[in-house]
Amino acid sequence: MILQQAQAIVGFKGIIIISNKPGCFLAGADISMVSNCKTKEEATRLAMIGPKLFNLLENYPLPIVAAIDGVCLGGGLELALTCHVRICTLSDKTRLGLPEVQLGLILGSGGTQRLPRLIGLVNGLDLILTSRQLRSKQSLKLDLVDDIVPAEILLQTAINWIYKGRKGKTCLPLMLCLSEISYSR
Repeated sequence: MILQQAQAIVGFKGIIIISNKPGCFLAGADISMVSNCKTKEEATRLAMIGPKLFNLLENYPLPIVAAIDGVCLGGGLELALTCHVRICTLSDKTRLGLPEVQLGLILGSGGTQRLPRLIGLVNGLDLILTSRQLRSKQSLKLDLVDDIVPAEILLQTAINWIYKGRKGKTCLPLMLCLSEISYSR
């Protein structure tokens, strides 16, 4: 696979995921892909692509940085959540969110687990269930992103994060997430 081949390159330090489309990191999946499936097997194969790829990225031994400029919604945010570092621009167009419930869908690539572990159960559920979109400073305040910068220095900042090396897991332990819920009878 390409990820393994890249890791074998002498001097290779990490991966930066960045869009060359101004104002859009990644707006998510094309919903028509689901309706184009003709068989149960096709739908199952399609449903497994995201989780498999995202698990590979999340567990990659070298740092992976999401350099976000513009909208980062749905599957785009799920992709960013698999990265070891997330940086976004201060652009007014930069928004992070999970709009799936507005379409009657749930996240399909692990976002329902990764987001609450990263920002806490209450904040995670709020974003998942309300489809609320966050701006850069709100994302930083919730620890959804690690840094916010002007668009002009996004790539250089991502490179600097690569040279810092992979961060340890920043996800909250599941038991800490569960402790946020108060049970009453």
